[in-house]
Amino acid sequence: MQKRKAAFLDRDGVINVDSGYVGRWEDFKFAPNAISLLRSLADEGYLLVVVTNQSGIARGMFTQVEYEALTARYVAALAEEGIDIAAVYHCPHHPDGRVAEYSRSCDCRKPKPGMILQAIRDHDIDPARSILIGDSERDLEAGRAAGIGRVEYVEDMS
Repeated sequence: MQKRKAAFLDRDGVINVDSGYVGRWEDFKFAPNAISLLRSLADEGYLLVVVTNQSGIARGMFTQVEYEALTARYVAALAEEGIDIAAVYHCPHHPDGRVAEYSRSCDCRKPKPGMILQAIRDHDIDPARSILIGDSERDLEAGRAAGIGRVEYVEDMS
């Protein structure tokens, strides 16, 4: 049985407008081309997986609970558009964070590949057949380190 191919997508700047530490639905706005990009990838048979650094949690700008509520809202909004997000992985850590439980270095914070590698294991993904789309060099570096076959930089789609 052939492993799945996936599209790994950064959130801020690819799926939503990156207005800086977006942690609440009121502050979330889909990037202009995000829905068409996601739909196109899904139509091409890619499993859609979000991999996002969320240091706003470690910095005390929003809580883990607020982040999870926002994630549920945008995933539901995409489902209403017929777009299925298979999984969302996030890194709440930052070495200089103010919230003690999240203030540390880790293997999941991009440019390290931890979130991507976990998704590969969890969803039986073939990294060589997969794509990563990000708006920063650290996104692309994480994809390369995880062995993703194609990494693509997009200008902030805001």
